[in-house]
Amino acid sequence: MRVKRDRISGKVLKEIFPKKLSRSQSSDEVYTQLKTMIPSGKLKKRERLTQGEIVQRFNLNKVAVSIALSRLKKEKLLITKRWIGSFIA
Repeated sequence: MRVKRDRISGKVLKEIFPKKLSRSQSSDEVYTQLKTMIPSGKLKKRERLTQGEIVQRFNLNKVAVSIALSRLKKEKLLITKRWIGSFIA
């Protein structure tokens, strides 16, 4: 037996999510901003970056910030220490 499920109307969804941003766009924006801040000196070597702080600063979700930090780590611009945070390399 199939259960009929009610869907949320488009109008309600627009009220909840007024602006759509894809996760890749959001993570790209955070990645670009952080990558620009490192060589400019706004972020100093060994400075600690926490995911929560970045989430608040850029007003994004944790997934987007996590993706951006992973990209910076792959480029060896960040060093990540579990349970402590990420640090500028």
